[in-house]
Amino acid sequence: MANLKSSKKDSITSKKRRIFNMSRRSIIKTFIKKVHSAIISKKKEEIEISFKNMQSVVDKYSNKGIIHKNKAARLKLRLNNKIKKFFKKNNSLLVNS
Repeated sequence: MANLKSSKKDSITSKKRRIFNMSRRSIIKTFIKKVHSAIISKKKEEIEISFKNMQSVVDKYSNKGIIHKNKAARLKLRLNNKIKKFFKKNNSLLVNS
């Protein structure tokens, strides 16, 4: 436990920041799950919308320092590759939709 008054305050603010950052990381995970569920539902428009929303959220929080910029790029790249793979595999499905 901290002894000095300033270090006690720092401890309190770091706990607050940690909780705040955890909630933001949870938001990122939620948007990623939405993209995965859109891929499973096989709806082209839903996939595109959810991916765009996920991109903006990930970029916003990587700029704020919640996650590293390389992690943000990796997340977007992996999901984009899954989407491309899905479209390539199910091209005949999407023409009729």
